[in-house]
Amino acid sequence: MLDNYEKFKKDVLQLTKIDLNSYKEKQMKRRIDTLIGKTKAKTYDEYVSLLKTDKKIFEQFVNFLTINVSEFYRNADQWRLLDTKVIPELIKKFGKNLKIWSAACSTGDEPYSLVMALSKHIPLNQIKILATDIDKQVLEKARVGLYSEKSIANVPEEFKRKYFTKIGASYQISDEIKKRVEFKEHNLLRDPYPGNCNMIVCRNVVIYFTDDAKQEIYMKFNQALKQGGYLFIGSTEQIMNYRELNFERSSSFFFIRE
Repeated sequence: MLDNYEKFKKDVLQLTKIDLNSYKEKQMKRRIDTLIGKTKAKTYDEYVSLLKTDKKIFEQFVNFLTINVSEFYRNADQWRLLDTKVIPELIKKFGKNLKIWSAACSTGDEPYSLVMALSKHIPLNQIKILATDIDKQVLEKARVGLYSEKSIANVPEEFKRKYFTKIGASYQISDEIKKRVEFKEHNLLRDPYPGNCNMIVCRNVVIYFTDDAKQEIYMKFNQALKQGGYLFIGSTEQIMNYRELNFERSSSFFFIRE
C-alpha cells in the first residue's frame, strides 16, 4: 500500500535533490504511483530501497519525474517574432556577443533552435548558448543530438538541409550547431542562477510548479537578466503579476526586465 507520501518526498529530496513540494501534488503523486506500480515495490519505502540499489530504476525515476516534451521551433509564430523583432532589438541594445540561457532545455531542441535562429543575425562562431536541465539523461540525449522526424517538423527548410543529416529514421544535428551550446546540470529550485543574461528562454516547464515556486523562479529570472533583457516563456504559461516582478510585457510570451 502506498502511504506516507510526506516521508517519501523527504527521501526523494535526499536522494535526487529534487523537491517534490514544489510540484502540484495530485498530479505528481498520480504519475509517481503509476510508475511504482510497474515495479515490484508495494510501498514508498520499498521503492526508495530500489532507487538506492538499482541504477536503472533510479535513472528511470528521474527521467519520468522531469517533464520532457520538446520539439524544434515549437509554436512557430513565437519564433518568427523572435527572429523579426526580439533578436534585432537585443543586438541593438547589447551588440552581437549575447549571453543567452536556455533553462530546463530538455533534449536540446530549444537551444539548438536558438543557435539556428541567431545564425540569421550573428556569425555562427560568435554564438554561445548556455543550456541547463535537472535531468542528466536528457542532457546526454541533447549532446548526442539525434532527433525524430516529428521533432524537427517545424525547422525551416533551409536549416533542415544545412544542419541535419538523415540517419535511418532519425536526424542528426551538425557538429557546427552543437559546438555553440554548452550543456550543464541545473536545478531551477535549488542552484544559483547565471547572471548578466541578455535573454532567458524557459518554456512550458514552470506550469508544473506551485504558484510559490513559479514566483520564486520568475523573480530569479528577473535578477539574472540585464536591464532591457528578454524572458521568453511558453504558450501554456502566463505571468499575470509581471509588473510586480519588474517586467514589462513586450508581447504574450516575451517580457523585458525593467
